Amino acid sequence: MDRDEFLLRMINIEKNFPGVQALKGVNFAVRTGEIHALVGENGAGKSTLMKCLIGIYTPNSGEIHFAGQEIDHYSTAKALEMGISMIHQELSPVLYRPIMENLWLGREPLNKFGLVDHQKMYEMSQEILKEIELDEDPQTLMANLTVAKMQMVEIAKAISYDAKLIIMDEPSSALTEHEEQQLFRIIRKLKAKGTSVIYISHRLSEIFEIADIVTVFRDGKNVGTERIDQLTMEQIIEMMIGRPMDEMYPKIPAEIGETILQVKNLSHKKYFRNISFEVRRGEIFGIAGLVGAGRTEVIETIFGVRPKLTGEIIVHGKPVEINSPRDAIANRMSFLTEDRRATGIFSVLGVETNIALPNYDQFLTRLKFIDHSAVTDACADFVDKIQIKTPSLNQAVQNLSGGNQQKVLLARWLMTVPDILLLDEPTRGIDVGAKAEIYRLITMLAGQGKCIIMVSSELPEILGMSDRILVMHEGKMTGILENTPDLTQNKIMRYATGTDDDYKEIG
Repeated sequence: MDRDEFLLRMINIEKNFPGVQALKGVNFAVRTGEIHALVGENGAGKSTLMKCLIGIYTPNSGEIHFAGQEIDHYSTAKALEMGISMIHQELSPVLYRPIMENLWLGREPLNKFGLVDHQKMYEMSQEILKEIELDEDPQTLMANLTVAKMQMVEIAKAISYDAKLIIMDEPSSALTEHEEQQLFRIIRKLKAKGTSVIYISHRLSEIFEIADIVTVFRDGKNVGTERIDQLTMEQIIEMMIGRPMDEMYPKIPAEIGETILQVKNLSHKKYFRNISFEVRRGEIFGIAGLVGAGRTEVIETIFGVRPKLTGEIIVHGKPVEINSPRDAIANRMSFLTEDRRATGIFSVLGVETNIALPNYDQFLTRLKFIDHSAVTDACADFVDKIQIKTPSLNQAVQNLSGGNQQKVLLARWLMTVPDILLLDEPTRGIDVGAKAEIYRLITMLAGQGKCIIMVSSELPEILGMSDRILVMHEGKMTGILENTPDLTQNKIMRYATGTDDDYKEIG
C-alpha cells in the first residue's frame, strides 16, 4: 500500500448517548506511516471516536474503512485482528504477574503438548522489550515497575499485535523528559516501519515535536485537520476553545494588601535550604524551576506534609508551628496537591462527599450529629458558584472531567475559608478550556483578598498569572522576579538553570 494512501477512513460518524450527542457527523482519516495528533478539550469527542474505532462503542451511523475494507459487525477482537491497537491513558496491568505474561495474556505460545511454552514466551518478550529500549527482565513483576515503565510495556504489547495502527491516549502523562524522548524515538521507529500512530495529548508542545498532521475536535465535531507545520500553537488553542488566545490568561490585577505569609530560612534535610519569601493579600506568587528544584517540597513543608529542618513560618505576623496538615488548616491554609488522583480526590465517592470531607465539623448540630441537609445545601452552593459540571452531587468524581475534578478539590478547600491557598500544578492534566476556567477562579480568589502560592512547570502559566515569581535551582533560591512586561520565559529559564548573567544565589 502506498504511504500516501489512507489506511483509515471514518465517514460521517454519529454517536448518541441518552440526552447527549457525542459525535456529530465526524470525518477522520489517517494515512499509512503517519503520526496523526488528535487534540481537543475534555468532552470534545476524541475518546468517543477512538472507542468507536476499536469496537468498544457502536456508532449510531457512519462508516469505518480500514486497509481498504469497510468494517461491519465490529468488536474489539476484530479491531485487534485487523491490526488496530490502543494504549489507554488509565493503565490496567496484572500487577503481580511478570512482564512477559502481561505481554502475551490470552495468546501465550504453546508447545506441542498444548502447554504454555515459557521459554519461547521469555525469548519473544526479550526481543520486543529490546525493540522499545526497555532494559528489564521479562520475568520482573509488573508491580516492581514504575508507572513510566508500565506505560512502555503497554506500548510493547501494542507492537506485539503487529498493529498497523496504534492509538496512544496521553502516553507521556507519567513520563520524565528523558522517558518522553525515548517514547518519541519508538514512535519514529514505528513510523519508519509504516505503522500509523494516532497520538492524543493535552501537551501541545509534544504535538509540534512528534506529529505530522493534527486534527482538532470541539463539541463532538472535527473543526479542522492541518499539517502541523502550517499551524501555530495559538491557532490550535483557538480552534480547541473557540475563542481568541488573549482570553487564555484572564488575570485582572487585584488590590495587593498586607503581608499574610512569611517564610524565613526554611530548610529541609534533603530537598531545599534557606528559602525566604513573603506573600501579600491579593497576590499570586508563582514558584518556578525545573523538575527536582524542590518547588513541591517547599509548599509541602509549609503545609506540614514534610518536616522542616530549620526556619520559621509566620502567618498574620505571628510565628506558627506547623507539624501536620491539621496545623496548617487551623492556620487558615489549604493545599491543592500535584497529583489529584493519588492525593486529592476520593474517586469512587460522590461530589458532595469529596467537597465536604474536611468540613463536616462546620455542620454539627448541638447534639453533635451532622446536619446532612445543610451539607448538601453548602456543597450545591459551591457547585453553582464555581460552575462544576456534574449531573448530581452524588456523581462519582472519577466520572467527571479532569477540570471538574480539580474544581471539586478547590471547592473542598474554599469551604474551609482559607486565607492562604497553596496550589501545586493546578492545571496539570486538564485541557486548555478547563485551564482557562481554573485561571479565572484563581484570579477571582486573588480579587477576594486570598494569598495564593502557585507552583507550575508551565512558564506561560507562571508568566500569565503571577504577580511575582520565585525561581529555584537544585534546592536553592536563585531569584524573586517582579512580573513586569519585559520578563520573558528565557529569563526565568536562565534563573532556573543558574546561567543568568544576573544570577546570584540567594541565602
